[in-house]
Amino acid sequence: MTAVDLLTDAFGRIREVVHEAVDGLTPEQLAFRPGPEANSITWLVWHLTRIQDDHMAGAMETEQLWTSEGWADRFGLPLPPADHGYGHTADQVAAVQVKSGELLTAYHDAVYERTLRYLRRLADADFGRVVDKRWDPPVTLGVRLVSVISDDLQHAGSAAYLRGFLLPQ
Repeated sequence: MTAVDLLTDAFGRIREVVHEAVDGLTPEQLAFRPGPEANSITWLVWHLTRIQDDHMAGAMETEQLWTSEGWADRFGLPLPPADHGYGHTADQVAAVQVKSGELLTAYHDAVYERTLRYLRRLADADFGRVVDKRWDPPVTLGVRLVSVISDDLQHAGSAAYLRGFLLPQ
């Protein structure tokens, strides 16, 4: 098994949890927040996908799908196009709403597919390339990918928990 195989598996697991958390829920269920400061499934999935889109685009030195493929327009959120949710207030979290879960999963799937296409082009030597010099030490591609996976899994797990809260077995 190669590093690319491991990363592909990890991103695939994120996608599975995203679909399990979202599929079949109404917009109202997706927007449910168990408290005034809590995140919704919509916000969690939107945010984890925005972070993956942002960080992968940065690593690839290309534009995010959010803007290049019109996802920002399709979502129509009252947020600047560059916003990806980091540091959102409770009011900003509440503003992230969708008309359907299919929109959330379609955007996630588009980002996932681009991530996989990019991963397939990588060799082991690529993981040491610096992709972000704003940190000390600078962030390598390998560290960035692990960071995205970690963040995405945490948010996807929170979304799955919220689904279970809404639809107890």
